[in-house]
Amino acid sequence: MKILFIGDIVGNPGRTATTQFLNEHRHEYDFIVANGENAAGGKGLTFEIVDQLLALGVSVITTGNHVWDKKEIFDFVDTTPQLIRPANYPTVVPGRGVMIATSNDGQTQLGVINLAGQIFMNRYTNPFHALNDILDKVKVITPYILLDFHAEATSEKIAMGWHSDGKVGAVIGTHTHVQTADARVLPQGTAYITDVGMTGPYDSVIGMRTKEVLNGFLTMMPTRFSVAKDNVILCAVEIELDEGTGMAVSITPVQRQY
Repeated sequence: MKILFIGDIVGNPGRTATTQFLNEHRHEYDFIVANGENAAGGKGLTFEIVDQLLALGVSVITTGNHVWDKKEIFDFVDTTPQLIRPANYPTVVPGRGVMIATSNDGQTQLGVINLAGQIFMNRYTNPFHALNDILDKVKVITPYILLDFHAEATSEKIAMGWHSDGKVGAVIGTHTHVQTADARVLPQGTAYITDVGMTGPYDSVIGMRTKEVLNGFLTMMPTRFSVAKDNVILCAVEIELDEGTGMAVSITPVQRQY
Protein backbone atom coordinates (compact mmCIF):
# COMPACT_ATOMS: atom_id res chain seq x y z
CA MET A 1 0.00 0.00 0.00
CA LYS A 2 1.37 3.40 -1.00
CA ILE A 3 0.35 6.55 0.89
CA LEU A 4 1.21 10.20 0.17
CA PHE A 5 1.16 12.65 3.08
CA ILE A 6 1.31 16.31 2.03
CA GLY A 7 2.74 18.73 4.59
CA ASP A 8 0.90 21.81 5.92
CA ILE A 9 -0.67 23.54 2.90
CA VAL A 10 -0.18 27.32 3.24
CA GLY A 11 -2.52 29.67 1.41
CA ASN A 12 -3.12 29.92 -2.31
CA PRO A 13 0.52 29.12 -3.23
CA GLY A 14 0.33 25.86 -1.31
CA ARG A 15 -3.03 24.96 -2.83
CA THR A 16 -1.72 25.65 -6.32
CA ALA A 17 1.33 23.43 -5.79
CA THR A 18 -0.88 20.69 -4.35
CA THR A 19 -3.20 20.91 -7.35
CA GLN A 20 -0.36 20.68 -9.86
CA PHE A 21 1.31 17.75 -8.09
CA LEU A 22 -1.88 15.73 -7.62
CA ASN A 23 -3.06 16.32 -11.17
CA GLU A 24 0.14 14.60 -12.29
CA HIS A 25 0.68 11.98 -9.59
CA ARG A 26 -2.49 11.11 -7.66
CA HIS A 27 -2.96 7.84 -9.58
CA GLU A 28 0.30 6.58 -8.04
CA TYR A 29 -1.13 6.36 -4.49
CA ASP A 30 -3.72 4.24 -2.74
CA PHE A 31 -4.41 7.03 -0.24
CA ILE A 32 -3.56 10.73 -0.06
CA VAL A 33 -3.59 12.57 3.28
CA ALA A 34 -2.93 16.31 3.60
CA ASN A 35 -2.67 18.71 6.52
CA GLY A 36 -4.85 21.65 5.48
CA GLU A 37 -5.18 23.82 8.58
CA ASN A 38 -3.37 26.78 6.96
CA ALA A 39 -4.86 26.43 3.48
CA ALA A 40 -7.17 29.47 3.69
CA GLY A 41 -5.02 32.59 3.66
CA GLY A 42 -2.47 31.01 5.99
CA LYS A 43 -4.92 30.15 8.79
CA GLY A 44 -7.97 27.91 8.82
CA LEU A 45 -10.14 26.24 6.18
CA THR A 46 -13.21 27.10 4.15
CA PHE A 47 -15.78 24.73 2.67
CA GLU A 48 -14.68 25.67 -0.85
CA ILE A 49 -11.05 24.71 -0.09
CA VAL A 50 -12.04 21.44 1.58
CA ASP A 51 -14.17 20.61 -1.46
CA GLN A 52 -11.27 21.46 -3.77
CA LEU A 53 -8.85 19.18 -1.91
CA LEU A 54 -11.30 16.29 -1.87
CA ALA A 55 -11.92 16.72 -5.61
CA LEU A 56 -8.16 16.42 -6.18
CA GLY A 57 -8.22 12.95 -4.61
CA VAL A 58 -7.26 13.76 -1.03
CA SER A 59 -8.70 10.99 1.16
CA VAL A 60 -8.38 12.72 4.55
CA ILE A 61 -7.63 16.34 5.55
CA THR A 62 -5.92 16.68 8.93
CA THR A 63 -5.57 19.88 10.94
CA GLY A 64 -4.16 21.23 14.20
CA ASN A 65 -4.25 24.33 16.39
CA HIS A 66 -5.49 26.61 13.57
CA VAL A 67 -8.48 24.43 12.70
CA TRP A 68 -11.01 26.95 14.09
CA ASP A 69 -9.48 30.11 12.62
CA LYS A 70 -12.18 30.43 9.94
CA LYS A 71 -15.45 30.45 11.85
CA GLU A 72 -17.42 29.01 8.94
CA ILE A 73 -15.83 25.63 9.68
CA PHE A 74 -18.46 25.14 12.38
CA ASP A 75 -21.06 24.96 9.59
CA PHE A 76 -19.53 21.86 7.98
CA VAL A 77 -17.01 20.14 10.29
CA ASP A 78 -19.63 17.73 11.62
CA THR A 79 -20.94 16.83 8.17
CA THR A 80 -17.57 16.35 6.43
CA PRO A 81 -16.07 13.10 7.76
CA GLN A 82 -12.96 13.45 5.59
CA LEU A 83 -11.99 16.55 7.61
CA ILE A 84 -10.60 15.75 11.06
CA ARG A 85 -9.29 17.80 13.98
CA PRO A 86 -7.05 16.70 16.89
CA ALA A 87 -8.73 13.83 18.71
CA ASN A 88 -7.43 15.06 22.09
CA TYR A 89 -9.80 18.01 22.20
CA PRO A 90 -12.56 17.62 24.81
CA THR A 91 -15.37 15.36 23.65
CA VAL A 92 -17.82 18.30 23.52
CA VAL A 93 -15.82 19.94 20.69
CA PRO A 94 -17.37 19.68 17.19
CA GLY A 95 -15.89 17.36 14.59
CA ARG A 96 -13.98 14.11 14.92
CA GLY A 97 -10.37 13.09 15.42
CA VAL A 98 -10.31 9.84 13.43
CA MET A 99 -11.30 8.93 9.88
CA ILE A 100 -11.47 5.50 8.27
CA ALA A 101 -10.86 6.09 4.56
CA THR A 102 -11.68 3.51 1.89
CA SER A 103 -9.63 3.02 -1.26
CA ASN A 104 -11.20 3.71 -4.66
CA ASP A 105 -11.63 0.00 -5.35
CA GLY A 106 -13.34 -0.50 -1.98
CA GLN A 107 -10.89 -3.22 -0.96
CA THR A 108 -8.72 -1.43 1.62
CA GLN A 109 -9.27 0.90 4.55
CA LEU A 110 -6.82 3.31 6.15
CA GLY A 111 -7.34 4.69 9.64
CA VAL A 112 -6.08 8.26 10.03
CA ILE A 113 -5.70 9.68 13.53
CA ASN A 114 -5.05 13.37 14.27
CA LEU A 115 -3.48 14.36 17.60
CA ALA A 116 -1.93 17.59 18.92
CA GLY A 117 1.01 17.98 21.28
CA GLN A 118 0.92 19.68 24.66
CA ILE A 119 4.34 21.39 24.84
CA PHE A 120 4.12 25.09 23.76
CA MET A 121 0.62 24.36 22.43
CA ASN A 122 -2.99 24.70 23.59
CA ARG A 123 -4.24 22.79 26.62
CA TYR A 124 -5.04 19.56 24.85
CA THR A 125 -5.48 16.35 26.81
CA ASN A 126 -2.55 13.93 26.93
CA PRO A 127 -1.94 12.73 23.34
CA PHE A 128 -0.18 9.54 24.46
CA HIS A 129 -3.18 8.46 26.51
CA ALA A 130 -5.51 9.54 23.72
CA LEU A 131 -3.70 7.34 21.21
CA ASN A 132 -3.91 4.35 23.53
CA ASP A 133 -7.67 4.89 23.87
CA ILE A 134 -8.22 5.21 20.12
CA LEU A 135 -6.04 2.40 18.77
CA ASP A 136 -8.12 -0.59 19.83
CA LYS A 137 -11.20 0.87 18.17
CA VAL A 138 -9.38 1.53 14.90
CA LYS A 139 -7.59 -1.82 14.80
CA VAL A 140 -10.93 -3.63 14.90
CA ILE A 141 -11.62 -2.04 11.50
CA THR A 142 -8.21 -1.96 9.79
CA PRO A 143 -4.54 -2.78 10.48
CA TYR A 144 -3.44 0.17 8.34
CA ILE A 145 -3.09 3.26 10.54
CA LEU A 146 -1.43 6.67 10.09
CA LEU A 147 -1.01 9.32 12.80
CA ASP A 148 -0.62 13.04 12.11
CA PHE A 149 1.00 14.37 15.27
CA HIS A 150 0.67 18.15 15.18
CA ALA A 151 3.18 19.39 17.74
CA GLU A 152 5.81 22.06 18.40
CA ALA A 153 8.53 20.32 20.41
CA THR A 154 10.78 17.87 18.60
CA SER A 155 11.22 15.94 21.85
CA GLU A 156 7.48 15.35 22.14
CA LYS A 157 7.24 14.28 18.50
CA ILE A 158 10.15 11.86 18.80
CA ALA A 159 8.69 10.44 22.01
CA MET A 160 5.39 9.85 20.19
CA GLY A 161 7.28 8.03 17.45
CA TRP A 162 8.80 5.61 19.96
CA HIS A 163 5.53 5.28 21.85
CA SER A 164 3.77 4.36 18.59
CA ASP A 165 6.45 2.05 17.20
CA GLY A 166 4.87 -1.24 16.22
CA LYS A 167 1.36 0.11 16.92
CA VAL A 168 0.73 2.20 13.78
CA GLY A 169 2.13 2.19 10.28
CA ALA A 170 3.34 5.80 10.33
CA VAL A 171 3.76 8.81 12.62
CA ILE A 172 4.03 12.01 10.60
CA GLY A 173 4.95 15.22 12.43
CA THR A 174 3.35 18.49 11.33
CA HIS A 175 3.07 22.12 12.56
CA THR A 176 6.63 23.50 12.44
CA HIS A 177 6.70 23.84 8.61
CA VAL A 178 10.35 22.77 8.10
CA GLN A 179 11.02 19.31 6.70
CA THR A 180 13.38 17.43 9.00
CA ALA A 181 16.16 15.07 7.93
CA ASP A 182 15.19 12.11 10.13
CA ALA A 183 12.74 10.09 8.04
CA ARG A 184 13.19 6.44 9.00
CA VAL A 185 11.43 3.19 9.80
CA LEU A 186 11.67 2.54 13.54
CA PRO A 187 12.71 -0.92 14.82
CA GLN A 188 9.17 -2.27 15.27
CA GLY A 189 8.06 -1.11 11.82
CA THR A 190 6.61 2.41 12.20
CA ALA A 191 7.56 5.01 9.58
CA TYR A 192 8.51 8.27 11.26
CA ILE A 193 9.49 11.86 10.47
CA THR A 194 9.62 14.72 12.99
CA ASP A 195 8.15 17.20 10.53
CA VAL A 196 7.05 16.67 6.95
CA GLY A 197 7.50 20.38 6.15
CA MET A 198 5.06 22.81 4.55
CA THR A 199 3.64 23.09 1.07
CA GLY A 200 3.90 26.78 0.32
CA PRO A 201 6.27 29.72 -0.29
CA TYR A 202 9.77 29.15 1.10
CA ASP A 203 11.03 32.71 0.56
CA SER A 204 9.20 33.54 3.77
CA VAL A 205 9.10 32.87 7.49
CA ILE A 206 7.25 29.54 7.60
CA GLY A 207 4.93 30.79 4.86
CA MET A 208 4.39 34.41 5.90
CA ARG A 209 5.88 37.53 4.29
CA THR A 210 9.36 38.08 5.67
CA LYS A 211 9.11 41.87 6.13
CA GLU A 212 5.95 41.59 8.19
CA VAL A 213 7.34 38.90 10.47
CA LEU A 214 10.62 40.80 10.94
CA ASN A 215 8.67 43.94 11.81
CA GLY A 216 6.95 42.00 14.57
CA PHE A 217 10.24 40.75 15.98
CA LEU A 218 11.93 44.17 15.72
CA THR A 219 9.11 46.30 17.15
CA MET A 220 7.50 43.73 19.48
CA MET A 221 4.16 45.21 18.38
CA PRO A 222 1.15 43.30 17.02
CA THR A 223 1.57 42.77 13.29
CA ARG A 224 -0.82 41.36 10.71
CA PHE A 225 0.85 38.61 8.66
CA SER A 226 0.01 37.68 5.07
CA VAL A 227 1.03 34.72 2.93
CA ALA A 228 4.22 35.10 0.88
CA LYS A 229 4.34 34.11 -2.81
CA ASP A 230 7.83 33.14 -3.95
CA ASN A 231 9.77 29.88 -4.24
CA VAL A 232 6.79 27.58 -3.76
CA ILE A 233 7.69 24.03 -2.75
CA LEU A 234 5.51 21.01 -2.09
CA CYS A 235 6.80 18.97 0.84
CA ALA A 236 5.47 15.48 1.45
CA VAL A 237 6.42 11.94 2.32
CA GLU A 238 5.65 8.72 0.50
CA ILE A 239 4.96 5.80 2.83
CA GLU A 240 4.75 2.17 1.79
CA LEU A 241 2.94 -0.18 4.17
CA ASP A 242 3.20 -3.95 4.10
CA GLU A 243 -0.19 -5.30 3.03
CA GLY A 244 0.12 -8.23 5.40
CA THR A 245 1.15 -6.55 8.64
CA GLY A 246 0.25 -2.89 8.14
CA MET A 247 3.77 -1.91 9.22
CA ALA A 248 6.03 0.31 7.14
CA VAL A 249 8.32 -0.90 4.40
CA SER A 250 9.71 2.57 3.65
CA ILE A 251 9.28 6.31 4.07
CA THR A 252 10.66 8.72 1.46
CA PRO A 253 10.66 12.53 1.73
CA VAL A 254 9.40 14.43 -1.33
CA GLN A 255 10.11 18.02 -2.39
CA ARG A 256 8.87 19.58 -5.65
CA GLN A 257 9.40 23.22 -6.63
CA TYR A 258 6.67 25.12 -8.49
